[in-house]
Amino acid sequence: MVVGILQLEITIPDAFSLKDKRQSVKGLKDRISHSHNVSIAEVGALDEHRRSLIGIAMVGNDKAYVEGALSKLVDLVRMTTKIELTDYQLDFL
Repeated sequence: MVVGILQLEITIPDAFSLKDKRQSVKGLKDRISHSHNVSIAEVGALDEHRRSLIGIAMVGNDKAYVEGALSKLVDLVRMTTKIELTDYQLDFL
């Protein structure tokens, strides 16, 4: 069993309030969770209105498959408008 953990640090330059940020983050989370078999949550920078840390976890039996699927999510976030990917970290258990 392989557990892949992806941590994304994103910025939302157009967010002027926590409400704006939460709307953008919720849209991203919903899009990812509906189209991919992963668990996703906002895990940090909860009170900052232009920055967010998002955690994504995926379980599988093949490390290459899990790594490829999580790498595709990084590419998806990079291509998302109104959100900028600042940094990411991919770990395996």
